[in-house]
Amino acid sequence: MICLLIHIFSRSASWVEKLYATGIYPYIGKSLRFVFGSIPFSVGDVFYTIFGMWILYRFIRFFTKLFRRKFTKQYFQSSVFTLLFTGCIIYILFNVLWGLNYNRQGIAHQLQLDVSKKYSTQTLDSLTKNLIAKVNANRLSLGKEALYPNSATLYKEAIAAYDRVEKKYSFLHYETKSVKTPIYNALGAYLGYSGYYNPFTGEAQVNTVLPKFVLPYVTCHEMAHQLGYATEDEANFVGYLAASSSDDALFKYSVYLDLYEYANFELWRRDSSLAKNNYRALDTLVKTDLHYLRNYLKAHENPAGTWVMKLYNQYLKANKQPQGINTYNAVTAWLIAYERKYGEL
Repeated sequence: MICLLIHIFSRSASWVEKLYATGIYPYIGKSLRFVFGSIPFSVGDVFYTIFGMWILYRFIRFFTKLFRRKFTKQYFQSSVFTLLFTGCIIYILFNVLWGLNYNRQGIAHQLQLDVSKKYSTQTLDSLTKNLIAKVNANRLSLGKEALYPNSATLYKEAIAAYDRVEKKYSFLHYETKSVKTPIYNALGAYLGYSGYYNPFTGEAQVNTVLPKFVLPYVTCHEMAHQLGYATEDEANFVGYLAASSSDDALFKYSVYLDLYEYANFELWRRDSSLAKNNYRALDTLVKTDLHYLRNYLKAHENPAGTWVMKLYNQYLKANKQPQGINTYNAVTAWLIAYERKYGEL
């Protein structure tokens, strides 16, 4: 019954936005961060490990009984009930604690942006050139040998970035920090994720083994999820608003570099010659960073990572993101809509 009520409620974006996303969720999110944020390790990773071990135990027990011919009708019914009950509990907790945010009107509604409006190749090229200018300027300001902060300083600067953007957009108020490095940090590089948000503990996780210049934007992206912006293009856009508001050149470089990659990749699919010319316009230091990043990602490619990304792709599609992993790239439409309305990036 509770699952059905959640499903019915989720069908109205206006209800979700008013009653949940900007109603009770901010208190839920802040409470989770208060409870788990001060714990120095990822509680969510511990929960997932315990749950995974329990699933493995049930799986082994099920097939052991089957092969030893101790499999009874009563045990089968009990197993099915346990499976359904566990699934319902996870569904309820996931949606109540965070997942309903997938069904909200979101920041497009808050900023009155039309992200569905089509744009020309010339508009896309203009955006990309604008991003290149910002990328080059901020990379040069970092110096030839850029100095990168440790994790604690990185997270502190990300919170400061949200403090700055809140002055312009009060609904981006971030309170009670909970940004952490995953327990299985190094493993993340091989499984293909740069960070993730744990909806059951409210922790933003950042994979700090990645090249350091990508981490500021990743951190701001995961913090956007904490504020209730669930879809990946929306979190990318909110992360952009925060990181670009920072007075730290590294944060600006990190966000504009990633956005350049999204925009120029889309441009390449439309007009490869324009995209190639844009790449040539990048500063040598930027090209060096991109070369390093691509070699890093290539070195960590493996079948397990591919499999995980396929599963994640299906997860996104099941949660209001029909483009799957390509939803991240859709931030380009948000940037153009924002620039049309406010005249600047």
